[in-house]
Amino acid sequence: MLEIKSDRDPVPLEEVESVEEIMKRFCTGGMSLGALSREAHETLAIGVNRAGGRSNSGEGGEDEMRWVPLSDVDEDGRSATFPHLRGLKNGDVGRSKIKQVASGRFGVTPAYLMSAEQIEIKIAQGAKPGEGGQLPGAKVNDYIASIRACKKGVMLISPPPHHDIYGIEDLAQLIFDLHQVNPTAKVSVKLVAQVGIGTVASGVAKANADVIQISGADGGTGASPLTSIKHAGGPWELGLAEGHQALLLNNLRDRVVLRVDGGLKTGYDVVMGALLGADEFGFGTIAMIAVGCIMARICHTNNCPVGVTTQKEALRAKFVGVPSDMFGFFFYCAEETRQVLATLGYKSLGEVIGRADLLRQRDRELHKTKSLDLSYVAQMPDVREGREAWVDELDYTHAQRDTLDDELLARDDVKAAIENHEDVVVQTPICNTDRAIPARIHGAIAARHGNRGWRGSLHLIYEGSAGQSFGAFCLNGMDLELRGESNDYVGKSLHGGRIRVLPPRGELGFVPSESVIVGNTCLYGATGGKFFGNGRAGERFCVRNSNAEAVIEGTGDHCCEYMTGGVVVCLGPTGRNVGAGQTGGWGYFLEEGDGYRLAPRINTDVNLQLVNSVGAAQLRSLLEEHVEATSSVKAQAVLDDFESYLPKFWQVFPSSEKDAPEVSGVRTEAAAVTV
Repeated sequence: MLEIKSDRDPVPLEEVESVEEIMKRFCTGGMSLGALSREAHETLAIGVNRAGGRSNSGEGGEDEMRWVPLSDVDEDGRSATFPHLRGLKNGDVGRSKIKQVASGRFGVTPAYLMSAEQIEIKIAQGAKPGEGGQLPGAKVNDYIASIRACKKGVMLISPPPHHDIYGIEDLAQLIFDLHQVNPTAKVSVKLVAQVGIGTVASGVAKANADVIQISGADGGTGASPLTSIKHAGGPWELGLAEGHQALLLNNLRDRVVLRVDGGLKTGYDVVMGALLGADEFGFGTIAMIAVGCIMARICHTNNCPVGVTTQKEALRAKFVGVPSDMFGFFFYCAEETRQVLATLGYKSLGEVIGRADLLRQRDRELHKTKSLDLSYVAQMPDVREGREAWVDELDYTHAQRDTLDDELLARDDVKAAIENHEDVVVQTPICNTDRAIPARIHGAIAARHGNRGWRGSLHLIYEGSAGQSFGAFCLNGMDLELRGESNDYVGKSLHGGRIRVLPPRGELGFVPSESVIVGNTCLYGATGGKFFGNGRAGERFCVRNSNAEAVIEGTGDHCCEYMTGGVVVCLGPTGRNVGAGQTGGWGYFLEEGDGYRLAPRINTDVNLQLVNSVGAAQLRSLLEEHVEATSSVKAQAVLDDFESYLPKFWQVFPSSEKDAPEVSGVRTEAAAVTV
């Protein structure tokens, strides 16, 4: 409905900026490994990297072998490292420069975050903005399960954003967390094009995001619900225009890079997006088509006939795409962009960003558009003056400096522990303005040693009230001891090590097992490690837990929601809706006290049974660890009279875990332990 009108004379094509410079502004959409086959996902990434753009990992982790440049490619374009791919070259890298998260979900580990140039927070989700994603169990093979820290064949559900981002304050906290763990990576927030997006975009910019991505309703994969494809979101043009205009009017445009996607296909689309305010451009559906997708729209069935969105080996063998296909699309799209710019009389894409004055509504009478008035698009503030601050990509991030983590990282003993695999104990006060502690230390370790390569240890003892996201992105070798209390998001994306929260020393004046010691949404997206809390937690404890073990002495509503693995022990009362959407792992819940009954609080997604002898051994072991970690009086009382307490424990588990020894009671050689 809009067309470009320029009052300049055309310029020679050779005077327009190069294809290579334009391709640096190109990205692919967030399409996860699991939704896509390994062949398609890696081919897209390698092709985009050749072009100098950025591919997006989507949700679901990434194999660390993709971060190393290839050096074993033969003359036929084959590599022993990636034997399933064709058309390779030495020097190719399969790393996705944009890593997608939503607080902490599938495969989000410290090393994963440290391998990113950008980290994208998924608020809008392709053609289904605001809804949770879902990967059918049939697509979760051994390889997918290994990088997502879950079990083969188990359906993986992504909670909608409101499960961890309740408002702009929570989004700001997540942005802070990601800047804290990786201070060099830009943090982007993906929003959906709809009325009011300008207000949201302004809030996101104030929350210190570095990139705002506006996703239109078009595009998306065949796995999206039909109602979402038809009715969710609006045209990217309108969303981008409103977002850009609101940022300009609020003097925030120079703080963020603005990216747009949602059905972009051509160089003309790129120039149109630039005129409406976009600095960068995302391609999703068309990128899949470039490497062989035929839009069969059966992605969710695992039966893609061309091997693009399936995990079946026989169908994956039919994949014909090569990295040069993706590179070729970006190259020719950029070349067409150059041709449009030359026709308009401009020599670079940067010159036309925000130039909505070059747009006109088409003078065409159609019944369905005759009442449409797009004149406000061309009435955006004139950007021809003072636009140098944002027409080129910002070269800095909004990462916070001089935090408590930075102070600790400057200590010689902490440096020695990280560099030389030494064992160090550090004690320091903490207060509630110290947030995401010690995520930056976790990032520094992961950057040097990966998730599992560090052989040293840091026992960090904090005294006081910790701010939000204490212990986020913790990894092996870390022992975090908090003597006091903490706010929300403790142990977010916990990957290894141990976190223990216990009351301060001295006379308390309250009973720890009856008092809240950590806030809401703890251990969100945890992929490993252990947590012990000598007190109660708030709501949504262990949401999307994949593999962590945790002991707590009471919880609020929605405990174990969307869990795919791990174990939870609750020694006190819990709220309603336990186990909603849970597809893996199990929990042990103590039922005691007059009138307190667990069964009405359990969601129908999960099952309830008394604890068998194998499960009892695991329960006792975790209680012993809890006492050792926190000196819990409650846990010690249970251990002192374990035989009497055991019948009061109920085990909560999904049907997928019915054959696990701790659930079935059938001992295996590995589970042969004594209660």
